[in-house]
Amino acid sequence: MATRSADYFASACELIPGGVNSPVRAFKSVGIDPLFIDHAKGDRIWDVDGREYVDFVASWGPMILGHAPDVVLDAVREQLAKGTSYGAPTYIEVEMAKAVVDAVPSIEQVRMVSSGTEATMSAIRLARGYTGRDKFIKFDGNYHGHSDALLVAAGSGLITLGIPSTPGVTAGAAADTIVLPYNDLNAVAAALEKQGHEVAAIIVEPVAGNMGVVPPRGGFLEGLRALCDAHGVVLIFDEVITGFRVALGGAQERYDVMPDLTTLGKIIGGGFPVGAFGGKAEIMQQLAPCGPVYQAGTLSGNPVAMVAGLALIGELRKPGVYAELERKGARLASGLCKAAESAGVPVCCTRVGSMMCMFFTDADVMDWKTASTADTKAYAGYFRSMLEQGFMLAPSQFEATFVGLAHSDEDIDAAIAAAEIALKSL
Repeated sequence: MATRSADYFASACELIPGGVNSPVRAFKSVGIDPLFIDHAKGDRIWDVDGREYVDFVASWGPMILGHAPDVVLDAVREQLAKGTSYGAPTYIEVEMAKAVVDAVPSIEQVRMVSSGTEATMSAIRLARGYTGRDKFIKFDGNYHGHSDALLVAAGSGLITLGIPSTPGVTAGAAADTIVLPYNDLNAVAAALEKQGHEVAAIIVEPVAGNMGVVPPRGGFLEGLRALCDAHGVVLIFDEVITGFRVALGGAQERYDVMPDLTTLGKIIGGGFPVGAFGGKAEIMQQLAPCGPVYQAGTLSGNPVAMVAGLALIGELRKPGVYAELERKGARLASGLCKAAESAGVPVCCTRVGSMMCMFFTDADVMDWKTASTADTKAYAGYFRSMLEQGFMLAPSQFEATFVGLAHSDEDIDAAIAAAEIALKSL
Protein backbone atom coordinates (compact mmCIF):
# COMPACT_ATOMS: atom_id res chain seq x y z
CA MET A 1 0.00 0.00 0.00
CA ALA A 2 1.36 3.42 -0.97
CA THR A 3 2.10 5.73 1.93
CA ARG A 4 3.33 9.28 2.26
CA SER A 5 6.38 7.96 4.17
CA ALA A 6 7.24 5.74 1.19
CA ASP A 7 6.84 8.66 -1.22
CA TYR A 8 8.94 10.94 0.95
CA PHE A 9 11.65 8.29 1.30
CA ALA A 10 11.81 7.83 -2.46
CA SER A 11 12.27 11.58 -2.88
CA ALA A 12 14.84 11.67 -0.09
CA CYS A 13 16.92 8.93 -1.71
CA GLU A 14 17.32 11.10 -4.81
CA LEU A 15 18.67 14.03 -2.78
CA ILE A 16 20.22 12.63 0.42
CA PRO A 17 22.65 9.67 0.56
CA GLY A 18 20.54 6.69 1.58
CA GLY A 19 17.58 9.00 2.10
CA VAL A 20 18.61 9.84 5.69
CA ASN A 21 20.86 12.31 7.45
CA SER A 22 22.02 9.76 10.03
CA PRO A 23 22.50 6.09 9.09
CA VAL A 24 20.71 4.63 12.14
CA ARG A 25 17.46 6.18 10.86
CA ALA A 26 17.51 4.02 7.75
CA PHE A 27 15.68 1.00 9.30
CA LYS A 28 17.90 -1.29 7.21
CA SER A 29 18.50 -3.84 9.93
CA VAL A 30 14.76 -4.26 10.59
CA GLY A 31 13.89 -4.86 6.94
CA ILE A 32 11.58 -1.94 6.22
CA ASP A 33 11.83 1.64 5.00
CA PRO A 34 11.94 4.41 7.61
CA LEU A 35 8.88 6.28 8.78
CA PHE A 36 8.78 10.04 8.30
CA ILE A 37 7.57 11.87 11.39
CA ASP A 38 5.11 14.74 11.38
CA HIS A 39 4.89 15.75 15.05
CA ALA A 40 5.22 14.57 18.64
CA LYS A 41 3.87 15.45 22.08
CA GLY A 42 4.47 13.82 25.44
CA ASP A 43 5.25 10.14 24.94
CA ARG A 44 3.51 10.01 21.54
CA ILE A 45 4.82 10.46 18.03
CA TRP A 46 2.83 10.64 14.77
CA ASP A 47 4.07 9.79 11.29
CA VAL A 48 3.13 11.66 8.13
CA ASP A 49 0.40 9.10 7.44
CA GLY A 50 -1.33 9.98 10.71
CA ARG A 51 -0.36 6.82 12.60
CA GLU A 52 0.23 7.26 16.33
CA TYR A 53 2.94 5.48 18.32
CA VAL A 54 4.04 5.36 21.94
CA ASP A 55 7.66 6.41 21.58
CA PHE A 56 10.46 4.59 23.44
CA VAL A 57 13.24 6.08 21.27
CA ALA A 58 12.85 9.60 22.71
CA SER A 59 15.07 11.10 19.99
CA TRP A 60 17.71 8.57 21.11
CA GLY A 61 17.44 9.54 24.76
CA PRO A 62 17.17 13.28 25.38
CA MET A 63 13.38 13.61 25.60
CA ILE A 64 13.35 12.70 29.26
CA LEU A 65 10.31 14.93 29.90
CA GLY A 66 8.61 13.71 26.74
CA HIS A 67 8.28 15.55 23.46
CA ALA A 68 7.56 19.29 23.30
CA PRO A 69 7.20 19.93 27.05
CA ASP A 70 5.51 23.27 27.68
CA VAL A 71 8.23 24.47 30.07
CA VAL A 72 10.86 24.12 27.34
CA LEU A 73 8.67 25.55 24.58
CA ASP A 74 7.84 28.61 26.67
CA ALA A 75 11.53 29.32 27.32
CA VAL A 76 12.39 28.88 23.65
CA ARG A 77 9.57 31.17 22.45
CA GLU A 78 10.77 33.91 24.79
CA GLN A 79 14.33 33.62 23.50
CA LEU A 80 13.32 33.43 19.83
CA ALA A 81 11.80 36.88 20.13
CA LYS A 82 15.23 38.15 21.19
CA GLY A 83 17.19 36.44 18.40
CA THR A 84 18.55 33.01 17.56
CA SER A 85 22.33 33.54 17.45
CA TYR A 86 24.69 36.41 18.15
CA GLY A 87 28.23 35.08 17.78
CA ALA A 88 28.96 36.83 21.06
CA PRO A 89 28.78 35.90 24.74
CA THR A 90 25.49 35.85 26.63
CA TYR A 91 24.82 35.43 30.33
CA ILE A 92 22.62 32.45 29.45
CA GLU A 93 25.87 30.55 28.75
CA VAL A 94 27.10 31.37 32.24
CA GLU A 95 23.84 30.18 33.77
CA MET A 96 24.05 26.92 31.81
CA ALA A 97 27.67 26.43 32.82
CA LYS A 98 26.71 26.90 36.46
CA ALA A 99 23.84 24.40 36.11
CA VAL A 100 26.18 21.78 34.63
CA VAL A 101 28.94 22.40 37.21
CA ASP A 102 26.41 22.18 40.05
CA ALA A 103 24.90 18.94 38.70
CA VAL A 104 27.89 16.90 37.50
CA PRO A 105 30.23 16.03 40.40
CA SER A 106 33.57 16.04 38.56
CA ILE A 107 33.08 19.16 36.44
CA GLU A 108 34.72 22.37 37.66
CA GLN A 109 34.70 24.17 34.30
CA VAL A 110 32.81 23.41 31.09
CA ARG A 111 32.99 24.37 27.41
CA MET A 112 29.83 24.26 25.29
CA VAL A 113 29.85 22.81 21.76
CA SER A 114 27.13 21.81 19.30
CA SER A 115 27.25 18.00 19.28
CA GLY A 116 28.46 14.96 21.17
CA THR A 117 30.99 14.26 18.41
CA GLU A 118 32.50 17.72 18.92
CA ALA A 119 32.62 17.13 22.66
CA THR A 120 34.45 13.82 22.50
CA MET A 121 36.97 14.79 19.83
CA SER A 122 37.71 18.00 21.75
CA ALA A 123 38.15 16.11 25.02
CA ILE A 124 40.66 13.75 23.37
CA ARG A 125 42.61 16.71 21.93
CA LEU A 126 42.60 18.42 25.32
CA ALA A 127 43.87 15.28 27.06
CA ARG A 128 46.68 14.98 24.53
CA GLY A 129 47.61 18.62 24.93
CA TYR A 130 47.55 18.36 28.72
CA THR A 131 49.66 15.19 28.94
CA GLY A 132 51.91 15.65 25.90
CA ARG A 133 51.09 12.07 24.85
CA ASP A 134 49.47 10.84 21.64
CA LYS A 135 47.76 7.49 22.20
CA PHE A 136 44.42 6.81 23.86
CA ILE A 137 42.40 3.76 24.84
CA LYS A 138 38.81 3.13 23.85
CA PHE A 139 36.64 0.06 24.19
CA ASP A 140 35.23 -2.27 21.55
CA GLY A 141 31.57 -1.39 20.88
CA ASN A 142 31.73 2.01 22.58
CA TYR A 143 30.70 4.84 20.26
CA HIS A 144 32.08 8.33 20.80
CA GLY A 145 30.96 10.13 17.67
CA HIS A 146 32.24 10.00 14.12
CA SER A 147 35.59 11.77 14.34
CA ASP A 148 38.30 9.70 12.66
CA ALA A 149 40.28 8.17 15.52
CA LEU A 150 37.12 7.41 17.52
CA LEU A 151 35.47 5.40 14.74
CA VAL A 152 37.82 2.48 15.29
CA ALA A 153 35.77 -0.49 16.60
CA ALA A 154 32.85 1.86 17.28
CA GLY A 155 29.33 0.99 18.32
CA SER A 156 25.73 1.00 17.17
CA GLY A 157 25.70 2.72 13.79
CA LEU A 158 28.52 0.68 12.31
CA ILE A 159 27.30 -2.50 14.02
CA THR A 160 23.72 -2.06 12.79
CA LEU A 161 24.83 -1.55 9.21
CA GLY A 162 27.41 -4.33 9.38
CA ILE A 163 30.35 -1.99 8.77
CA PRO A 164 33.39 -3.25 10.70
CA SER A 165 35.38 -0.11 10.01
CA THR A 166 34.96 2.83 7.69
CA PRO A 167 36.81 4.04 4.60
CA GLY A 168 38.11 7.56 4.94
CA VAL A 169 39.81 6.92 8.28
CA THR A 170 43.53 6.85 7.56
CA ALA A 171 45.97 4.41 9.09
CA GLY A 172 47.66 7.39 10.71
CA ALA A 173 44.44 8.54 12.37
CA ALA A 174 43.81 5.06 13.75
CA ALA A 175 47.41 4.31 14.74
CA ASP A 176 47.15 6.02 18.11
CA THR A 177 43.88 4.30 19.06
CA ILE A 178 44.21 1.27 21.33
CA VAL A 179 41.02 -0.82 21.39
CA LEU A 180 40.29 -3.12 24.32
CA PRO A 181 37.30 -5.22 25.44
CA TYR A 182 34.75 -3.37 27.59
CA ASN A 183 34.57 -4.53 31.22
CA ASP A 184 38.05 -6.12 31.02
CA LEU A 185 40.32 -4.49 33.60
CA ASN A 186 43.10 -7.00 33.07
CA ALA A 187 43.39 -5.96 29.43
CA VAL A 188 43.60 -2.30 30.45
CA ALA A 189 46.25 -3.02 33.07
CA ALA A 190 48.33 -4.97 30.55
CA ALA A 191 48.08 -2.24 27.91
CA LEU A 192 49.10 0.47 30.36
CA GLU A 193 51.95 -1.62 31.70
CA LYS A 194 53.29 -1.85 28.17
CA GLN A 195 52.42 1.58 26.74
CA GLY A 196 51.25 3.72 29.65
CA HIS A 197 53.93 6.36 29.06
CA GLU A 198 52.41 6.95 25.59
CA VAL A 199 48.72 6.99 26.60
CA ALA A 200 47.06 10.37 27.09
CA ALA A 201 43.55 9.19 27.94
CA ILE A 202 41.09 6.39 28.43
CA ILE A 203 37.65 7.24 27.05
CA VAL A 204 34.72 5.06 28.08
CA GLU A 205 30.95 5.02 28.11
CA PRO A 206 30.48 4.38 31.86
CA VAL A 207 27.29 2.59 30.85
CA ALA A 208 27.70 1.39 27.29
CA GLY A 209 24.68 2.60 25.34
CA ASN A 210 25.77 1.99 21.78
CA MET A 211 25.92 -1.80 21.66
CA GLY A 212 22.63 -2.09 23.47
CA VAL A 213 22.78 -1.22 27.16
CA VAL A 214 25.77 -2.87 28.86
CA PRO A 215 26.33 -1.88 32.50
CA PRO A 216 29.84 -1.71 33.97
CA ARG A 217 30.76 -4.77 35.97
CA GLY A 218 31.48 -4.30 39.65
CA GLY A 219 34.87 -2.63 40.09
CA PHE A 220 35.40 -1.81 36.41
CA LEU A 221 35.01 1.97 36.64
CA GLU A 222 36.82 2.09 39.97
CA GLY A 223 39.62 0.06 38.42
CA LEU A 224 39.92 2.44 35.49
CA ARG A 225 40.20 5.35 37.91
CA ALA A 226 42.98 3.65 39.84
CA LEU A 227 44.91 2.65 36.72
CA CYS A 228 44.68 6.16 35.28
CA ASP A 229 45.98 7.61 38.53
CA ALA A 230 48.89 5.15 38.56
CA HIS A 231 49.95 5.94 35.00
CA GLY A 232 49.18 9.66 34.76
CA VAL A 233 46.39 9.05 32.23
CA VAL A 234 43.32 11.29 31.83
CA LEU A 235 40.06 9.40 32.44
CA ILE A 236 37.22 10.59 30.19
CA PHE A 237 33.61 9.53 30.79
CA ASP A 238 31.49 9.84 27.66
CA GLU A 239 28.14 10.70 29.26
CA VAL A 240 26.44 11.90 26.09
CA ILE A 241 23.74 9.28 26.73
CA THR A 242 23.98 8.77 30.50
CA GLY A 243 24.43 12.41 31.53
CA PHE A 244 21.23 13.64 33.23
CA ARG A 245 19.61 10.32 32.20
CA VAL A 246 20.70 7.74 34.81
CA ALA A 247 21.06 10.39 37.52
CA LEU A 248 21.17 14.18 37.63
CA GLY A 249 24.96 13.92 37.86
CA GLY A 250 25.14 11.09 35.33
CA ALA A 251 26.75 7.69 35.70
CA GLN A 252 29.61 9.20 37.73
CA GLU A 253 27.11 10.14 40.42
CA ARG A 254 25.34 6.79 40.22
CA TYR A 255 28.56 4.77 40.53
CA ASP A 256 30.50 7.32 42.61
CA VAL A 257 33.55 7.32 40.32
CA MET A 258 34.97 10.67 39.26
CA PRO A 259 36.58 11.09 35.82
CA ASP A 260 38.98 13.88 34.91
CA LEU A 261 36.91 14.96 31.91
CA THR A 262 33.26 14.38 31.00
CA THR A 263 31.52 14.73 27.65
CA LEU A 264 27.82 15.61 27.50
CA GLY A 265 25.16 16.09 24.86
CA LYS A 266 21.56 15.36 23.93
CA ILE A 267 19.64 16.03 27.13
CA ILE A 268 21.40 19.28 28.08
CA GLY A 269 20.01 20.88 24.92
CA GLY A 270 16.39 20.24 25.83
CA GLY A 271 15.84 18.83 22.35
CA PHE A 272 18.25 21.09 20.48
CA PRO A 273 21.69 20.12 19.10
CA VAL A 274 24.11 20.65 21.99
CA GLY A 275 27.24 19.12 23.41
CA ALA A 276 29.66 20.00 26.16
CA PHE A 277 32.87 18.81 27.75
CA GLY A 278 34.19 19.72 31.15
CA GLY A 279 36.25 18.59 34.07
CA LYS A 280 39.09 19.63 36.34
CA ALA A 281 39.90 23.33 36.05
CA GLU A 282 43.61 22.50 35.80
CA ILE A 283 42.94 20.59 32.58
CA MET A 284 40.23 22.87 31.17
CA GLN A 285 42.54 25.88 31.57
CA GLN A 286 44.70 24.42 28.78
CA LEU A 287 41.96 25.43 26.30
CA ALA A 288 42.32 28.58 24.22
CA PRO A 289 42.15 31.45 24.96
CA CYS A 290 43.63 30.51 28.37
CA GLY A 291 46.01 27.86 27.06
CA PRO A 292 47.49 26.46 23.86
CA VAL A 293 44.88 23.78 22.98
CA TYR A 294 42.62 25.24 20.30
CA GLN A 295 38.90 24.55 20.08
CA ALA A 296 36.18 26.81 18.71
CA GLY A 297 32.61 26.88 17.39
CA THR A 298 30.56 29.76 16.00
CA LEU A 299 27.27 28.39 17.34
CA SER A 300 28.65 27.00 20.61
CA GLY A 301 26.50 28.12 23.53
CA ASN A 302 23.63 28.98 21.19
CA PRO A 303 21.12 30.99 23.27
CA VAL A 304 18.06 29.06 22.10
CA ALA A 305 19.62 25.72 23.01
CA MET A 306 20.89 27.11 26.32
CA VAL A 307 17.48 28.32 27.50
CA ALA A 308 15.93 25.01 26.45
CA GLY A 309 18.54 23.10 28.42
CA LEU A 310 18.15 25.31 31.48
CA ALA A 311 14.39 24.79 31.46
CA LEU A 312 14.86 21.02 31.24
CA ILE A 313 17.47 20.87 34.00
CA GLY A 314 15.16 22.91 36.22
CA GLU A 315 12.52 20.20 35.88
CA LEU A 316 15.02 17.41 36.51
CA ARG A 317 16.04 19.03 39.80
CA LYS A 318 12.56 18.59 41.26
CA PRO A 319 12.23 16.05 44.09
CA GLY A 320 11.33 12.50 43.12
CA VAL A 321 12.15 12.77 39.41
CA TYR A 322 14.84 10.09 39.33
CA ALA A 323 12.98 7.79 41.71
CA GLU A 324 10.06 7.91 39.29
CA LEU A 325 12.30 7.25 36.29
CA GLU A 326 13.82 4.29 38.15
CA ARG A 327 10.38 2.91 38.96
CA LYS A 328 9.12 3.22 35.40
CA GLY A 329 12.30 1.76 33.96
CA ALA A 330 12.07 -1.23 36.28
CA ARG A 331 8.39 -1.73 35.44
CA LEU A 332 9.05 -1.91 31.70
CA ALA A 333 12.22 -4.01 31.90
CA SER A 334 10.68 -6.52 34.30
CA GLY A 335 7.55 -6.84 32.17
CA LEU A 336 9.50 -7.37 28.95
CA CYS A 337 11.69 -10.05 30.53
CA LYS A 338 8.63 -11.88 31.86
CA ALA A 339 6.97 -11.65 28.43
CA ALA A 340 10.05 -13.22 26.80
CA GLU A 341 10.14 -15.99 29.40
CA SER A 342 6.45 -16.69 28.84
CA ALA A 343 7.02 -16.86 25.08
CA GLY A 344 10.03 -19.15 25.48
CA VAL A 345 12.33 -16.68 23.74
CA PRO A 346 15.88 -16.55 25.17
CA VAL A 347 16.85 -12.99 26.06
CA CYS A 348 19.28 -11.11 28.22
CA CYS A 349 17.69 -8.04 29.79
CA THR A 350 19.88 -5.18 30.93
CA ARG A 351 18.87 -1.91 32.59
CA VAL A 352 20.40 1.10 34.26
CA GLY A 353 17.76 3.53 35.48
CA SER A 354 15.44 4.50 32.65
CA MET A 355 17.56 3.02 29.83
CA MET A 356 17.41 -0.68 28.98
CA CYS A 357 17.90 -3.32 26.31
CA MET A 358 16.49 -6.76 25.59
CA PHE A 359 19.19 -8.74 23.79
CA PHE A 360 17.91 -11.71 21.82
CA THR A 361 20.56 -14.07 23.21
CA ASP A 362 20.97 -16.37 26.19
CA ALA A 363 24.51 -15.07 26.75
CA ASP A 364 25.34 -12.88 29.73
CA VAL A 365 26.03 -9.64 27.86
CA MET A 366 29.00 -7.77 29.27
CA ASP A 367 30.96 -6.61 26.19
CA TRP A 368 30.77 -6.47 22.41
CA LYS A 369 31.77 -10.12 21.99
CA THR A 370 28.75 -11.27 24.00
CA ALA A 371 26.42 -8.57 22.66
CA SER A 372 27.21 -9.69 19.10
CA THR A 373 25.68 -13.12 19.81
CA ALA A 374 22.23 -11.47 19.70
CA ASP A 375 19.82 -12.72 17.01
CA THR A 376 19.29 -9.58 14.92
CA LYS A 377 16.71 -11.28 12.69
CA ALA A 378 14.61 -12.08 15.75
CA TYR A 379 14.90 -8.48 16.88
CA ALA A 380 13.80 -7.27 13.43
CA GLY A 381 10.66 -9.42 13.64
CA TYR A 382 9.98 -8.17 17.16
CA PHE A 383 10.48 -4.55 16.06
CA ARG A 384 8.06 -4.85 13.14
CA SER A 385 5.37 -6.43 15.30
CA MET A 386 5.72 -3.75 17.96
CA LEU A 387 5.54 -1.03 15.31
CA GLU A 388 2.37 -2.53 13.85
CA GLN A 389 0.87 -2.48 17.34
CA GLY A 390 1.70 1.20 17.81
CA PHE A 391 5.01 1.18 19.70
CA MET A 392 8.14 2.88 18.39
CA LEU A 393 11.40 1.18 19.36
CA ALA A 394 14.93 1.77 18.14
CA PRO A 395 15.38 0.19 14.67
CA SER A 396 18.43 -1.74 15.86
CA GLN A 397 19.14 -4.50 18.35
CA PHE A 398 22.16 -2.52 19.49
CA GLU A 399 20.40 0.58 20.79
CA ALA A 400 18.70 1.47 24.06
CA THR A 401 15.03 1.66 24.94
CA PHE A 402 14.29 4.84 26.90
CA VAL A 403 11.50 5.49 29.39
CA GLY A 404 10.60 9.08 30.26
CA LEU A 405 8.45 10.97 32.70
CA ALA A 406 5.69 11.30 30.10
CA HIS A 407 5.17 7.53 29.89
CA SER A 408 2.20 6.45 31.97
CA ASP A 409 1.94 3.11 33.74
CA GLU A 410 -0.88 2.29 31.34
CA ASP A 411 1.37 2.93 28.34
CA ILE A 412 4.11 0.79 29.84
CA ASP A 413 1.71 -2.06 30.57
CA ALA A 414 0.29 -1.80 27.05
CA ALA A 415 3.83 -2.07 25.65
CA ILE A 416 4.43 -5.21 27.73
CA ALA A 417 1.19 -6.73 26.44
CA ALA A 418 2.19 -5.91 22.89
CA ALA A 419 5.61 -7.46 23.49
CA GLU A 420 3.95 -10.71 24.59
CA ILE A 421 2.18 -10.86 21.23
CA ALA A 422 5.32 -9.89 19.30
CA LEU A 423 7.52 -12.42 21.07
CA LYS A 424 5.05 -15.26 20.65
CA SER A 425 4.92 -14.55 16.91
CA LEU A 426 8.65 -15.11 16.43
